[in-house]
Amino acid sequence: MTTKAIKITLKRSIIGRPQNQVDTVKALGLRKIGDSREVSDSPAVRGMVRTVQHLLEVEA
Repeated sequence: MTTKAIKITLKRSIIGRPQNQVDTVKALGLRKIGDSREVSDSPAVRGMVRTVQHLLEVEA
C-alpha cells in the first residue's frame, strides 16, 4: 500500500509574515523560495498547507 503524497513549493517570501506562518513553512521543511518537498497527504499537513496556501504552489 502506497501513501499518497503532495508536492509543495515555496513561491513567495516569508519575510514580513506573521510568526505562525513562518513557523508553518519551516515545519513543512521549506527554507528558501523555490524549495520543493513531497509530504504525506494527511489532515494535519493539509491544515498546514491551508494556513500558508498563498505562499505555496501545491501539486497533487
